[in-house]
Amino acid sequence: MKKEQRVLKILRYFSPRTRKYAIGLILFAAFCIYQPAMSFSDSKKSTVWKNLEPGLDLGIFTAPIKSAFGDSLIRILRADTQFFALKLLNSSALITPHKYSAKKWANKNSLVSAINASMYQRNQVSSVSYMKTGKHVNSTWVSQDKTLLAFDPTEKNMPTVRIIDRECEDFSILRKQYATLIQSIRMVSCKGENVWAPQNRMWSTAAVGTDHRGRVLFIHVRSPYPTHELINMLLQLPIDLKRAMYVEGGADAQLYINTGKEEHEFIGSYSTGSREHDENTFSRPIPNVLGLLRLKK
Repeated sequence: MKKEQRVLKILRYFSPRTRKYAIGLILFAAFCIYQPAMSFSDSKKSTVWKNLEPGLDLGIFTAPIKSAFGDSLIRILRADTQFFALKLLNSSALITPHKYSAKKWANKNSLVSAINASMYQRNQVSSVSYMKTGKHVNSTWVSQDKTLLAFDPTEKNMPTVRIIDRECEDFSILRKQYATLIQSIRMVSCKGENVWAPQNRMWSTAAVGTDHRGRVLFIHVRSPYPTHELINMLLQLPIDLKRAMYVEGGADAQLYINTGKEEHEFIGSYSTGSREHDENTFSRPIPNVLGLLRLKK
């Protein structure tokens, strides 16, 4: 209160016109200081978790930072592994390798949802890093990327789904304990830290994460953001994020959901350097998808 009184005393020495501008500047400064906190608060209030069926929820979050393009929404499908299993589908496993959109992959294979499994090489078939499911190996290359999504455990008492962090876990042991492994770029480390370097480039993003209860998160953000900035926002949101890995960016980034009662298709668009606008309406064919399959009751 004393500070406010001092300000009022000082303002008395200004002319009415100058006083008017001074008050305007003070109010504007106060607004700028308050705005970041208000944005994050609003993002929590505008969060909508909608239950689609037992064990499956769709969350729609307003990003704390507004994007230059699109709706600035972060969409997350959350699946409980007591109700759903993960399934990796590869075009390389087909008699005649063929790519499909996430929507077509899902509908052809009775999946409830599908998202990009990883980025892929120029041959339009192989993942950029290690990928296998059962006896089928899509890519033998174990790159320097730190994370691997692992599921289909081969031993009892192992987590149904986990994201392995090679920096703090022994992959040489864990790789023998899971039948399906997908390697990709780490976003959130085993210490819960953002490990993506800051950069100016931005794009639409598809990512896969897990929360502290072991639930799987399919993440899709059409509005473009630098990945470092996006990770910071994901860590702020009330989604209990534990680990996350990047699976695709730009127009290829897709998330499809079809419960039989409700259908959603989210596709990417923008990518700095190749697509300087947000106009894509086409679901591109992709060679590898990660799907959700209902478990029989």
